[in-house]
Amino acid sequence: MCECCGQHEHVSLYLPEVATVVATRPMTGRDRFFEFTLDGHDLGHLPGQFAELSIPGVGEAPVSISSSPTKKGSFEMVVRNIGRVTAELHKLTPGQQIGLRGPYGTHFAMEEYKGKDLLFLAAGLGLPPLRSAINYAIDNRSDYGKIIILCGCTDPSQRLFIDEIETWKKNQTVIILETVDRGDTSWKGNTGVITTLIPKVKDRINPANTKAFIVGPPVMYKFALLELKTIGFSNADIVVSLERHMKCGVGKCGHCQINGVYVCREGPVFTYESITGLMEAL
Repeated sequence: MCECCGQHEHVSLYLPEVATVVATRPMTGRDRFFEFTLDGHDLGHLPGQFAELSIPGVGEAPVSISSSPTKKGSFEMVVRNIGRVTAELHKLTPGQQIGLRGPYGTHFAMEEYKGKDLLFLAAGLGLPPLRSAINYAIDNRSDYGKIIILCGCTDPSQRLFIDEIETWKKNQTVIILETVDRGDTSWKGNTGVITTLIPKVKDRINPANTKAFIVGPPVMYKFALLELKTIGFSNADIVVSLERHMKCGVGKCGHCQINGVYVCREGPVFTYESITGLMEAL
């Protein structure tokens, strides 16, 4: 680790290296899964960090890293098609190469949470970055207490990592519940926003010994935070990840600035306690 910038020594702040697509598949109508490799080394990320993907002549985009650091040899991401760069990324096929800078940003401090119960609230595209921390905790299962995962999305067609969620459900040491805002004729699970799941696990949560992680669309944070505060969580024990129009990833362009805080460098992972004074953060 570099002492001056805090990044891994193989990382250049500005120059991308080559990443090769190993596998890709659609997950929803607008979300696509990718597995990448680097030449000669692992990505070296921590749960919750992101990287910049670039296509020459098109541009680059920040994308959360979805796989756990415990997965060696390759890393995974989910890319949502929301613009020119991500549309081109969706066209990639195995064997093709792109540019990559990173990993960047703060992370879920899983080493500090050893011995704690873990509560994950993932809504929409919040599951990919949380998946990194979830699988890290499962791969180091003896280091943590209860693991409770609450997942939500708008409708069944927007569910991510369906097969993996089913695997988590079979894990006797993990509690996982799903919900959708709007069900359909095939959906047999809970219908309602993600906060409707909290009462179902409330009796299994000890806020004094639990770290809660929240990642999802902006509208979700207000209500999820209110529910957690109601059952006794302190601001210091709630961890959030913010997506704030990040562009350069290194604190130079100012796109992600919130009252002097650069989300790409001081985030994207924050304790709720550290951002309570930032009116625009959520």
